[in-house]
Amino acid sequence: MKSLVRKHLQSLSPYRSARDEFEGEADVYLDANENPHEFEFNRYPDPYQRELKKKLGSIKGIEPSRLFFGNGSDEIIDLLVRTFCEPGQDAILTIVPGFSMYDVSAQVNQIQNDEFQLNEQFEFEVEDLLTTLKANHKIVFLCSPNNPTGNSIPMESIQKICDAAKGLVVVDEAYVDFSEAGSCIHKIQNKNLVVLQTFSKSYGSAGIRLGVGIMDPEIIAILNVVKLPYNVSEITQQHALALLDKYSKVQESIELIKQERERLRLALEQISVVDTVHPSDANFFLVKFVKARLVYEYLMSHGVVVRDRSKVVLCQCCLRITVGLPAENDRLIALLKEYTP
Repeated sequence: MKSLVRKHLQSLSPYRSARDEFEGEADVYLDANENPHEFEFNRYPDPYQRELKKKLGSIKGIEPSRLFFGNGSDEIIDLLVRTFCEPGQDAILTIVPGFSMYDVSAQVNQIQNDEFQLNEQFEFEVEDLLTTLKANHKIVFLCSPNNPTGNSIPMESIQKICDAAKGLVVVDEAYVDFSEAGSCIHKIQNKNLVVLQTFSKSYGSAGIRLGVGIMDPEIIAILNVVKLPYNVSEITQQHALALLDKYSKVQESIELIKQERERLRLALEQISVVDTVHPSDANFFLVKFVKARLVYEYLMSHGVVVRDRSKVVLCQCCLRITVGLPAENDRLIALLKEYTP
């Protein structure tokens, strides 16, 4: 993996504190110029989130050495691009329509983003995608279930891409807990596979900004050199640990969202201004309307915020609608039934 890293980073030494050289709990900490008085968060957080890795690894059946945490998945996406892609030389390959942050990171880091367009059903023939792979594609980004379309990529297609790619294959599974397709973390063993998950969706904790990367320890060792020393706060780590202690509540909420998703789908399909409700494995629907922008503005004027995706390729006249609480979905349905173009 090191050969894929940008050349000037291959010899970079990571920032190290005195606590990196100390095992266990010390009696006295006089190394980091902290305020020694008893404030709740007066000490720096664990830069490697060891306790959190151990607990999440136990739940997911993953070795802690394969886990990497970031300030949201956005940080991990940017870290991967910054670490492996040489500006003006390397490129990434993404599918469109897809999650926009891959392109944002590419632009910020002066990396070419080669886009592979899905068909009208938001799917692709894997052999067609493989023919577009180039030697300078350091990263292939796949979002499954895909945002904003909601559909999943077949596992066999992901496997073929991992087998063929010379660089990393990043599978963004932000919505995987809502899908019956399941994660690829235990199904694909390629060392170039990086799986991204998040606490923002199924864990109900978007506010703490915690992204999860599951990858080969060799890749993690490289990212640990490049990342900021304390990229995940102590507040975030403690909240996540407490959340994992009540993981059964997370699972219950996922099931409730999936049930509500089906109810919302059936209701939307009966509304006259709705053209198409695209199938979804996520906690949202991409919905095509007769006049999407007018519907969007109407909902906004009544205090209901959805996402207008009409300017995204293949998503003309489409709004992305999150599955809310039953009362929130009822409010949406009632407004759409009352709407007259």
